[in-house]
Amino acid sequence: MYIMDQSDHKLLAVLQSNARTSIQDLADHIGTSTASVQRRLKALRESGVIQKEVAVLDQTKLGFGITAVVSVELERDRLDQIDAFKRKARQDRQITNFYCIAGDADFVMIVVAKDMKDYEAFTHRFFFSDTNVRKFRTSIVVSAEKATLELPI
Repeated sequence: MYIMDQSDHKLLAVLQSNARTSIQDLADHIGTSTASVQRRLKALRESGVIQKEVAVLDQTKLGFGITAVVSVELERDRLDQIDAFKRKARQDRQITNFYCIAGDADFVMIVVAKDMKDYEAFTHRFFFSDTNVRKFRTSIVVSAEKATLELPI
């Protein structure tokens, strides 16, 4: 297990804002050497604190005009059927976030679609064809006021 110190937290705060920050700029920011930053980054990656480094894309510029927040209730509570639903959701590329929740529903997911016709096709393919889905409720996002993966460190 990797024990993090204040320098690691500073390093992570900069990286989650801009993963393309140079090693030299990271070293300057946390007041250490480039070799130290490289060692820290290696340790943070190997320990799984840094899970992956990705590009954040503008979904509207890529033609995805619809974002839907969908809550899902399953028909049965059999573990094999729950696991099958989870596998199906994890593999579907239109589902960008997928959470198992406590409360009124079993799951909440964020789904992107090109337009309403595309979203309707998704619902037929993903929900209506699955006999284990009791019901689902969709809320269409009107505007994204805040969407981030940054943690408050």
